[in-house]
Amino acid sequence: MTDTLGVPVHDVDESPRNAMTDTLGVPVHDVDESWMRHALALAERAQREFDEIPVGAVLVGADGQLLGEGWNLNIASHDPSAHAEIVAMREGGRMLANHRLIGSTLYVTLEPCAMCAMAIVHARVARLVYGASDPKTGACGSVFDLVADARHNHRVEVHAGVLAKEAGNRLTNYFRAKRGKPPLLLEDHAGEG
Repeated sequence: MTDTLGVPVHDVDESPRNAMTDTLGVPVHDVDESWMRHALALAERAQREFDEIPVGAVLVGADGQLLGEGWNLNIASHDPSAHAEIVAMREGGRMLANHRLIGSTLYVTLEPCAMCAMAIVHARVARLVYGASDPKTGACGSVFDLVADARHNHRVEVHAGVLAKEAGNRLTNYFRAKRGKPPLLLEDHAGEG
């Protein structure tokens, strides 16, 4: 089965037998890379169709089904809150007919900002998987760590760096093009880390 972009829709069991853990002990599921590729395709769509900053997000339910997807639309829709994560969570909330996204995993190509991080906490998203870190406004470990604040009554498992080089390269090249500079190749980032 495929979605509207022709990307395969997954029906997987994300039970512990299908998971590994990273060095911090955070579960890393074997489907994370596949869903992140879906999010990267949405980021590419944001740039190609809307000239938006290329960030994509996919919300997956506890049963492994696609609940929502989004890409940055804040410029096109004149909506400062229309970040990829918010768009995907809104779609997921409509799909579930619930403002709580219990047991879900949100895949996003760029570390969420403070607005999106708090929306993730309030929506009760179980897992956040993101690609590139945001050294300027990242709110899930880079600049701030809002999702890990012990004062919240909900904890979000975070796994960073899934396809980070691809996500970061797309963002770098978007901004380089805006400044009239040539794109960097993915291997140009090989020494970065």
